[in-house]
Amino acid sequence: MNWIVYCTDKTGALGLREANTPQHRAYLETRPIALVVSGPLMDDAGENKIGSFFMVEAQTREEVEAFNRNDPFFALGLWDEIRIHRFHRRVG
Repeated sequence: MNWIVYCTDKTGALGLREANTPQHRAYLETRPIALVVSGPLMDDAGENKIGSFFMVEAQTREEVEAFNRNDPFFALGLWDEIRIHRFHRRVG
């Protein structure tokens, strides 16, 4: 089943995000979970990263929560809000 992980950055955290993006990407390259889609959330102008979005495949919410907790961005306290929802994919 699919899950959505929607994370918004803390205000003023762009420098922290940029400095630690290589560690975040290295973590994702280990394939800790089946990633369907992932990428940064952008501001309306498309200029600044303001969060992270993931669509993943997992059997349980616990697997998704563990994936999120092990992300270097989580350990840094980058995200202000993290929302995890089960997703029923109908198209695409």
